[in-house]
Amino acid sequence: MADFKPEPPFRHDYAPKTGVLLMNLGTPQAPTAKALRPYLKEFLSDRRVIEIPRALWWLILNGVILNTRPAQSAKKYAAIWEKDGSPLYTHTRKQTALIKGQLGEMGLRNLVVDFAMRYGEPSVENVIARMREQGVERLLVLPLYPQYAASSSATALDQVFRSLMKLRNMPELRTVRHFHDDPGYIRALAEQVRAHWRQHGRGEKLVMSFHGVPRFTRDKGDPYHCECQKTGRLLAEELGLTQQEYQVCFQSRFGRAEWLQPYTSEVLTQLGKDKTGKLDILCPGFIADCLETLEEIAMEGKETFLSHGGGEYRYISCLNENPQWILAISTMIKQNLSGWCEAPEENAPLRQQRAQALGAKT
Repeated sequence: MADFKPEPPFRHDYAPKTGVLLMNLGTPQAPTAKALRPYLKEFLSDRRVIEIPRALWWLILNGVILNTRPAQSAKKYAAIWEKDGSPLYTHTRKQTALIKGQLGEMGLRNLVVDFAMRYGEPSVENVIARMREQGVERLLVLPLYPQYAASSSATALDQVFRSLMKLRNMPELRTVRHFHDDPGYIRALAEQVRAHWRQHGRGEKLVMSFHGVPRFTRDKGDPYHCECQKTGRLLAEELGLTQQEYQVCFQSRFGRAEWLQPYTSEVLTQLGKDKTGKLDILCPGFIADCLETLEEIAMEGKETFLSHGGGEYRYISCLNENPQWILAISTMIKQNLSGWCEAPEENAPLRQQRAQALGAKT
């Protein structure tokens, strides 16, 4: 017999609401080895993240990685931790509040806007339960990954589907697969770069570092590599850069297998050896600053570049709370809510048509 979660009490006197669920990767609760261990175990136990035989990986994960990596990762998190907690958490929370406000300014009503993390807290299951208690009967899910990958976007959606399987009364569901070539997203990235240039001057090279994935995922049909390349090309075009003035590369390699190339560390090493005077670098695949951008790129990347003879190294922050980005993602959400949650003035003609069709007075 199925064991469904209890449903919120039914009421006749409320208007059904539409929910917008933003999803990000997740973060440990604290920059400590104790907090990292359960977080890493959940993350690295995901079959979409680690695609090797389960028995072999169980031995590696529990026998080696979870006994060594938590302490190593804790030091990295401690280097970027803020007074309000993890940067990824605080930026995602702030973005959610700003998006909710922007959607309200666009005239969308009866919305519940919230966020959840794929790993850690707030959990997808708990946030969906909270949204259901607020009367959400239609749900739009938007993973905050511009480029689709099975190990990011797909596993986020997996978790949503698993949570919905526990409900007796499922909400209607829509999902956003990717937005790697969305014009608003590209324009927001370009403005982020231009704002940096206005303040610090233009560098000799713009490096665009995306999170890496194993090479075999591309060979098996994952579109991530192509979508990263397209984002890089569109951003370069928006900025008026030639092919020689920018470089797309991939960071965060893990293990001994081949990952997508060129590797960011090797690109920075070579640019340092080439005596590049001013280097600009950003991470278009992350819409909020996090460990991979603040520690790996802004800190480790700088050390790599400078130690090999490079000149000035300038990290360009993620979109975070950039107003142009908030407008872009809100516009994207509004488009995906079409037919569910139009602004009142957009609903009026449709209501009039329906009334006329029914022979009612308008």
